[in-house]
Amino acid sequence: MATCIFPGKFQPFHEGHLMVIQGMMKTIGNVTVVICDEGVKNADAPFSVEQRREMISAALLAKDIMDATITSVKDCADHTEWVRRVLDAAGEPSDAVVWSGNDDVRAMFDAAGVSTKKIVHVPSIDGAAIRKQMAANDPNFRKHIPSGAIDVVMGLRSV
Repeated sequence: MATCIFPGKFQPFHEGHLMVIQGMMKTIGNVTVVICDEGVKNADAPFSVEQRREMISAALLAKDIMDATITSVKDCADHTEWVRRVLDAAGEPSDAVVWSGNDDVRAMFDAAGVSTKKIVHVPSIDGAAIRKQMAANDPNFRKHIPSGAIDVVMGLRSV
């Protein structure tokens, strides 16, 4: 059985991400979610790695997805090094398939000889738009955050 690797920033973890993981579980079953650590918190990266891990774990638990692995890597400017870090974090599977909606990410893994699968974005779900809604205190962002993860996000917002 192949290993699906889903690298991303997950700022925040949203329904689109959850749909991808559910698809991975149905298609392949062995899933590793790799949280990319930007190393800074700002408007584009408001959640720490630990907060994102908690969001993802809570959302997967709410959907009874118990066998996905969640790990993290530090971002870096060197693409070859970043690919190596992601593969190391996933346990260096020889049968990896990286799922991503980012053309550049897929190109990096393709160049390293790793199979990739393109994720089609759900037009109404966009992390940047969700972050803008959150910053503006627009309650509509809640409809894009999965059950379980929303409890984590709302707990963080009240702190």
